[in-house]
Amino acid sequence: MTARTLAERVRGVDRDALGIWLATRVSMWITAGATGWMFVAAGQDVVPALDRWQQWDYWHYLGIALHGYGGQPTGVPNEAFFPGFPAFLWLGSELGLRHVAAGLIVSLVAGAIAAVALGRIGELEGGQRIGRLTVVVWAVSPSAVFLAAPYTEALFLACAFPAWLAARRQHWLAAGVLTALSCTVRVSGVFLAVAVAVQWLTTRREAVERSGRPWWSGLGWLFLPALPLLAWSLYLESETGDWLAWLHAQAEGWDRHFTWPWTSLDTTWQAAFGGTQSPGFAWMFRAEIVAMLVGVVLTGALLWWRRWGEATWIGLQVIAFGTSTWFFSVPRATLLWWPLWVTIALLAARRRWVLWAYLAVSVPLMSVWAAAYLTGRWAG
Repeated sequence: MTARTLAERVRGVDRDALGIWLATRVSMWITAGATGWMFVAAGQDVVPALDRWQQWDYWHYLGIALHGYGGQPTGVPNEAFFPGFPAFLWLGSELGLRHVAAGLIVSLVAGAIAAVALGRIGELEGGQRIGRLTVVVWAVSPSAVFLAAPYTEALFLACAFPAWLAARRQHWLAAGVLTALSCTVRVSGVFLAVAVAVQWLTTRREAVERSGRPWWSGLGWLFLPALPLLAWSLYLESETGDWLAWLHAQAEGWDRHFTWPWTSLDTTWQAAFGGTQSPGFAWMFRAEIVAMLVGVVLTGALLWWRRWGEATWIGLQVIAFGTSTWFFSVPRATLLWWPLWVTIALLAARRRWVLWAYLAVSVPLMSVWAAAYLTGRWAG
């Protein structure tokens, strides 16, 4: 493919998405730089710029990159984390990069791919303006620091957003391959695979009428995500004797067990308002409750609009979070909810005050979340 041909394939919404992504990366790095200097206790040294990004789950990814799944240097079973992202950390190290630098580069590049795909998803709903607004509200969302951090979000979305875009366009081979790749990064790929299958099922009549192909056209590609999941389970069984070691690791390391939704809500409510947690954790548990409410409302709206695939994607996550011991990491999961960002963009295009109200709330929260993460405080 020549440079001219590639340039012709880049649409206006793609350039907008990349510009927004790069501009918000500058903002995030300014926040990281200021946080490193402003939040230093008396007598302590300023944490080096790269080291500020080495927080929380990063140490699990690093442990896997260094030791595989045989050792548990972090004190909890690393089988809870899928191998896709740690593999990039290992590869970066083999190329001479620090692990954290490799993770930041992966998130930067993968986030750019995700931004372009998200812009195109928004464009399908209302043209270039909606695509541009969708990327804006996503890139400055409260938990956006995790799109920049050496975490799995950006890499997962670099597969998930294009997978959904392919599904919308009835390109089932691409959708199957990209969903399979997402299944190597996060367990959320399982929910995506189900959502893509629902999208295939609910668009059969339209697809058959338009193309004249048999109703089962594309069905086989929907089973591709099962391959990496099966391979992962086979590996875990050979190493630990447990086919579902990743699920049981969640219960062992993070106390995530099946719980009735009302019990999960009550436990989270007590953590948020009952005085059982430190102020920082209590504040984040309040954010968990708000994020779950957003997920429930969004799922209901998508069902009302008969957006069955999107409703499946959000609804399955809401069910998973809502039947755990307590709500945990829901605000971070909203980064994956492309229907949320498209919906906000559509509302903002119709009522300008919606955009200003959103930015007035989201941008300060994004800064708070970033400062919390970069200083080692819990940020969901």
